[in-house]
Amino acid sequence: MRNAVVALIALAIAAGSRNGRCDAAPVDPFAIPFEKYALDNGLEVILHRDPSLPLVAVNLWYHVGPSKEPAHRSGFAHLFEHLMFEGSKHAGHEFDRLLEAAGATNVNGTTSWDRTNYFETVPRQHLELALWLESDRMGFLTEALTPERLEVQRDVVKNERRQTYENSPYGASELVMYETLFPPEHPYHGAVIGSMVDLSRASLDDVRTFFRAFYAPSNATTSPGPSSATTTWSPSASALRT
Repeated sequence: MRNAVVALIALAIAAGSRNGRCDAAPVDPFAIPFEKYALDNGLEVILHRDPSLPLVAVNLWYHVGPSKEPAHRSGFAHLFEHLMFEGSKHAGHEFDRLLEAAGATNVNGTTSWDRTNYFETVPRQHLELALWLESDRMGFLTEALTPERLEVQRDVVKNERRQTYENSPYGASELVMYETLFPPEHPYHGAVIGSMVDLSRASLDDVRTFFRAFYAPSNATTSPGPSSATTTWSPSASALRT
């Protein structure tokens, strides 16, 4: 019996050799092919294509967060995230309406210690609209911002702090934890949400200074995908050449 098994294996190997067959290289199920390059204005682009989906997600990261906040302005990076939805020079206050009319979903932003990102998912034929809106607020946010709009978002962030920490079980202990993990002089000291006192200090001049310092193409990365084919993305890229 053993000899018969050995003979069958030898025949199988010989047959494979005669037919010139060889096993294909294993496919990594977790590999995501992408292109990575920079535009002339310094914006880093990470492009992934998957034509099986009719949607495209635009995710724009600015490499700035609370770790870059000026002294006595804790919570400012997160407050600025809110201000990015308050309108810009050419789009006006139509940011949400234009995206909703295009069928956009998952429109939001988040802030962490070293980055702030903004994202939306749109039908792929509306990729250029999403890029244009991001371009407009990247280049012309402060030209549409008023003291009244700053006050609206300041109150929104303060209420977020109350709801998440001050009036939430164990919320106060979480704030203490953030203040204890790193010393006061460390850039990661304190919670992203900031203190009520520092939020009250933020001025429109602070907003303009922060915007000029950090909200530029050369300090940002965008990763549109998955269905944005290169032939679709290339002409649309000009929308982000602010």
